Amino acid sequence: MRMDHVRCGLAVNPALPLELVDRLITVADEDIAGSLAERVDLRHEQAVALAARVGEAAERLCRNGVLTAADIDPATAPEAALALLDEGTGPEEWARHFAADPDPERRMKLAACPGLPSGVRKVLAADPDVRVVAELALWTTPDTAARLARHRHAEVRRAVAANESTPARVLTALVTGEGLPPADRCSVCDGEVTPSAHGERCDCCPRPGAFCTGSHESTVRETIEAALGNPATPAATVVRFATGASVVLRYGLAARSGLPRETAARLAQDALPGVRAELAANPAIGEPLMRALAADPFTEVRRGVAHNPLVPLDVLCGLAGTVRIGPTLLPRIAAAAPVEVDALAASPNPAMRMFLAERRDLPAAIRDALADDPDAKVVKSVAPHPGLSEKQLRGMVVRHGTQVVARVAANPDASPLLLEQLAAHDPPVPKALREIARHRHASGAALLACLTDARARATAAGHPSLPPPVVAALLSDDDWRVVEAAAANPSLPPTMMERLVTDPDVGRWAGGVVT
Repeated sequence: MRMDHVRCGLAVNPALPLELVDRLITVADEDIAGSLAERVDLRHEQAVALAARVGEAAERLCRNGVLTAADIDPATAPEAALALLDEGTGPEEWARHFAADPDPERRMKLAACPGLPSGVRKVLAADPDVRVVAELALWTTPDTAARLARHRHAEVRRAVAANESTPARVLTALVTGEGLPPADRCSVCDGEVTPSAHGERCDCCPRPGAFCTGSHESTVRETIEAALGNPATPAATVVRFATGASVVLRYGLAARSGLPRETAARLAQDALPGVRAELAANPAIGEPLMRALAADPFTEVRRGVAHNPLVPLDVLCGLAGTVRIGPTLLPRIAAAAPVEVDALAASPNPAMRMFLAERRDLPAAIRDALADDPDAKVVKSVAPHPGLSEKQLRGMVVRHGTQVVARVAANPDASPLLLEQLAAHDPPVPKALREIARHRHASGAALLACLTDARARATAAGHPSLPPPVVAALLSDDDWRVVEAAAANPSLPPTMMERLVTDPDVGRWAGGVVT
């Protein structure tokens, strides 16, 4: 069935009169209802009417706080009731009701809800469907997680290992196996009569590479991987995996906070560049190891050092010449102290000035100095900085041309006239048109130019400064994204909105396609 893109757009139009919202509710399908449910001005009585017409909208309305438990009957709107339980606003009797629901999917959703009564947790922990128990194990309280760590099914233990509320001692036991009885079953066992080794492409296995020869090997491995990625697992428990373990385990270990220095040193010798790259970005490794990894032969490792929040600035300066980092705000630059900011602004290395120019909290004097920098990449980075004058922005374009046009267009203080001139730049700069299409100061003339770019067209169609006749014409566009954006445009005349609510195909004769 063809989606009603015009009405879907109207449904989120902030200028749609309330009486037209009422009329749109009476003709809403699931798609339109989904859009209406996101309106911030939706009244309670409208939400009730919308949920009555399209039941699927009730869940979203509950999550958005428009409908409450008083509006929902769990027997007729179970998904909405479960949404309220998940939001922590559903009554306890609903939790008890769903714990006995014959649908295991609903019991699984309940198991993921926070703040479940202890009695409900006990019922779910004994559920005959292991998926329900595993879902509970993933989200439950420390005491329940500790009990489920001894569950006979390995899949439940795997979920316990991923739960950040699981006590540290229990996570250690799941990794080492000490103090826990062996699991009786796993997902592979459940799928066949006689457990056997499986290839990675076998459709019988629940996950790629899953296999079991009676010891639930793949699920045990995944349990260790889950514990390794769990910040609640003690570092002393996982350091044993620095060497000789699977690639996934070494990747997870390399990224852990609180990593012991001796373990980091072992991982720095890992044969896989990816593991070393993960380690290089870890602030726990210390300066000596950062300096060593900054000389790694692989670019991805050196890039990891550059993104380390604690990398020394002299190391970063050296990396700027060997690693293509681009205009991004690096964590170390974002945290630079005022005296370091002064030094960076005066750095003879243009890459360091470029990194600094990505900050948007620079003192005016430093911002202005960077705006006059002779290097185009520095100017390109500082161009979107708020507070720059019209004269400065125009000067950037005069000196550096197409290299900076798009970033100048992204400046929040760019004037309507400047944006018009940038939109008409010769040669055209498509990225600039995409920035202008979303700019709050864009004029109608600038937006008309943006309509010529396929990627900017939908954004421009929703801009309130676009002339109403043009917006109306875009309702007949061949691109559904443009149609929805035009219908959602608050500059659409109310009379046109009313006609579109009644007959969305009116857009087909509202005007020709705008190019």
